[in-house]
Amino acid sequence: MKTYRSLLAVMVAGIAGITTSLFDLPKSVQAGPTTPTPLTETAAKELRGLYKRLIDAENRHDIAAVRSFVWISPNTLFVAKTATAAEGNWAGFWGTDVVLNHLDDLYKAGPFKIEPDYDKEKIVELSRDVAETYVPVNITVAYAGQTPIPKPFLMILEWVRTPAGWRMATDIALPIPPAPHE
Repeated sequence: MKTYRSLLAVMVAGIAGITTSLFDLPKSVQAGPTTPTPLTETAAKELRGLYKRLIDAENRHDIAAVRSFVWISPNTLFVAKTATAAEGNWAGFWGTDVVLNHLDDLYKAGPFKIEPDYDKEKIVELSRDVAETYVPVNITVAYAGQTPIPKPFLMILEWVRTPAGWRMATDIALPIPPAPHE
């Protein structure tokens, strides 16, 4: 339970890091709609394609291709398993190079594969320049002594629109705990 509370705290901190600039917006903008506006069909199609190409690059362990999808910022966040329990077991990895180095370590550790349930993919616009992708996935990974068998996760990505196009700003793979036995 402590691990999941820690993971939740990291997730909230990451989302807060992306949205802190909202407090600098004029009050008229802050008081906008409380529900996200739907993405245009073109933007939704673009983000679906980007997500699929990102996952394909990750499954090939192609760090150079993955780099092309990642936001170049010290605020880029990847929430993932650490190498040792002493490091906290799960943590937020911040900054483009740190994120890419951790992903590369995951790929080099042995089997690594993400299997998204694309039929359950949901994309919402959080603002004109920020969108979120939510997809249930199974992840197989051998990093940090894990048994490389598929395990269920909820993958939540935040995308930011940059002059170069949409880039992944946050990647949170939230492990789904086993159902309690009754």
